[in-house]
Amino acid sequence: MIGAVQKLLTNSQLASIAQNTTQSVTAETVLKSIGRPGFILIDKDIDSDTKQYAAAKEFLYQATCLAVYMVLIVPVFKKGGFKLAKEKIFKNTNGFEHFSNVNEYLHYRKLADNPSINNRQATLEKELLTTKDKVKDKYNATLLTELKKEKPEKFTYVKGAVELSNIIGSVLGLAIFAPQVSHAFIHPALKFLGLEKKDKAVDNQTRKIDTKA
Repeated sequence: MIGAVQKLLTNSQLASIAQNTTQSVTAETVLKSIGRPGFILIDKDIDSDTKQYAAAKEFLYQATCLAVYMVLIVPVFKKGGFKLAKEKIFKNTNGFEHFSNVNEYLHYRKLADNPSINNRQATLEKELLTTKDKVKDKYNATLLTELKKEKPEKFTYVKGAVELSNIIGSVLGLAIFAPQVSHAFIHPALKFLGLEKKDKAVDNQTRKIDTKA
């Protein structure tokens, strides 16, 4: 059992996800969208109508937040953060001059993170063949030389700027923007599913109990 846990915690793929803000937030939100409604549905102390309404509402909330985060927050803050870092904050820092946008850096980073130099070169050669040198145009001689090394430069300042923008986007997006969109979407969705009526029935029954008391 301990060996299995140790193997899981030292897994390179898991470590990569943990170091990537977008993937970490996405994984957490997906788990919430499954786990929270699931626990509500298995709660034996809640009546059936209430469980269905509460579980559906929680799922729609988490799903909408995730959709807003992935479609709007991540692209805007990732691209904007990279541009701001390159042009203003770290304009004299080595690394940013090699990349014109965040997608070029992320592509390079993906190749540089490959532990095998043979696989790295094979991947790059394959892309050069399939894209007619479009990939090569992204990299100057410095980057191409780095990718041929056993341990290529990964430009930590660029990585830090991208992750910082992701963190800021996650905090502002999930705490402020996404909930507002979710609340505007949830009730029409529940009404469409026929669950708003159940919620009103539950509220009416609760009021009757309170009046008698």
